[in-house]
Amino acid sequence: MQNKPLRQAKTIENVFNSAYWHLAQQDYTIDEIRTKLTRKTENVEWVETVIENFITNGYLKSNFDFAVRYCELAFSREIGRNAIKRKLQLRGISEADVESALEQVMDEQNINLLAMATSRLLNKYENFANTDKEKVYSQMMTKGFTRAETEHALSQHPQRETLRSKLAIKAEKSDLKTEIIKLFKKGKGKNFILQDLKQRLIDVSDFDDAVYQLALNDEVDFYQSCKAELDKKRFDLSDYKEKSKAYAYLSRKGFDSDEIKSAMTLDE
Repeated sequence: MQNKPLRQAKTIENVFNSAYWHLAQQDYTIDEIRTKLTRKTENVEWVETVIENFITNGYLKSNFDFAVRYCELAFSREIGRNAIKRKLQLRGISEADVESALEQVMDEQNINLLAMATSRLLNKYENFANTDKEKVYSQMMTKGFTRAETEHALSQHPQRETLRSKLAIKAEKSDLKTEIIKLFKKGKGKNFILQDLKQRLIDVSDFDDAVYQLALNDEVDFYQSCKAELDKKRFDLSDYKEKSKAYAYLSRKGFDSDEIKSAMTLDE
């Protein structure tokens, strides 16, 4: 459904009323009000007259004064510097005005961004039971805090030791034998599987015992798997260079020397 066309101003008083109404809703920059008023009328002279009147009477702030007021409100809501800068520049304020406003307000109010980040994190997260490290960093960056400020805030949080990464949380829920079987079925050897599980932060303290138990139950056979992987390739093992390539290939797959030699012997 299309929006109804905006009723056009018939007199300059209509333009004044439109400007009053918009500014009663929230603060706008000069350019933002100009854009809204030009939708109300094509009479540029009316628009500029209203804007000049509002600036003279203090209803409209200069871009710098607007940025100062915005910074004051944002800092009071524990919004970080980067988010303030990003929002103001999106609203058409020059980088120079934004930086000047930020420095003025931070100096006047003695803003400590590290302390602010710490306060925001404590207010947002009493504990980290229902979140992960990546979400915390993302949320803090969205609110304008740098990684260094976030790391400082975390170092001050009483529950900091309980914050886990997505990878660590997933690893805690993983079953060691199940993960071994998954990779075994993909043609991976023990060495590859062990390194992969370590990288995924899965506890591998019982790795050797788990492999032994799986082998006893005929759920894994790395000698057979190594031979199967070798059969997928057409290496000429009578050629020394080809044999070396085959050995390197199987080694990259994670098979040990005994398994590789056994596979090559059977193939020859």
